[in-house]
Amino acid sequence: MAEPDQDNVDLDRPNAVRMYDYYLGGTGNWAMDRVLGDKVLAEVPFAPLIARANLEFLERVLRYCVRNGIDQFLDVGSGGPTVGTVHRIADALDPRSRCVYVDREQVAVAHGQLLLEREGDPERHAIVRADQRDPDAVWQAAMGAGVLDRTRPIALIFCAALHFIPNAEPAGEMLARYRARLPAGSYLVISHATFDDLDVTAEYAASIRAAFELYEKSGTPAFSRRHDEIVSFFGDFEMVEPGVVWLPQWRLDEAPSPVTQNFVANPSMSIGWCGVGRKRG
Repeated sequence: MAEPDQDNVDLDRPNAVRMYDYYLGGTGNWAMDRVLGDKVLAEVPFAPLIARANLEFLERVLRYCVRNGIDQFLDVGSGGPTVGTVHRIADALDPRSRCVYVDREQVAVAHGQLLLEREGDPERHAIVRADQRDPDAVWQAAMGAGVLDRTRPIALIFCAALHFIPNAEPAGEMLARYRARLPAGSYLVISHATFDDLDVTAEYAASIRAAFELYEKSGTPAFSRRHDEIVSFFGDFEMVEPGVVWLPQWRLDEAPSPVTQNFVANPSMSIGWCGVGRKRG
């Protein structure tokens, strides 16, 4: 794969990461993000609940990882850390934890750097710029920050990030390269939006597809993938029970998840597959 042109970042169109921040009530978004975000909300009024359910999944994962001895986190495709950030959640669980964020969007990285300067610990928290589609560049930038120990287990997080990789690109090969770099005992964390396999009304399904189409007008269009495709991203990693499931089905006992409870009766309404795998050894 050719090295992505990181300087050719579209700053003239809405960005899905900033729209996600808007749904969560954050400050790292612009007027144009809110305009398109409002159009998405017109199609799917509880998009903020879906975003919050994804965030609650992340918190449950972090609790699980810390409880199982993980204190290093690499959050790829993170956007600018504003709402429900990994380092805040992890620090509350383990004040020795370390976190590196990675994103390709220059404004998100700049915003994240300002935030971390105000509230972070430069020896334990950092944000770097690289494209998630280039594992070599991500790994080099992340390890170059001097925060993570590459010889010890790491939780590698792709939370609502991989669905911005076009279906035409070899996402499976990309994930295999990431898995190969992780030390034994590391975890791979994935959540991924979809409009496939939904057990919903025709009206709801049409609204979700319309929302995906709206994202095509942003600088970061989103792409749906099926359950079996998400499973394949974990390769030969040992899956943490219950495997790859809908967001409301992943270990609700790990942490309070009040918003997620809205989707328990029909988990597919969360439109998000998720799972965690552990590298053997």
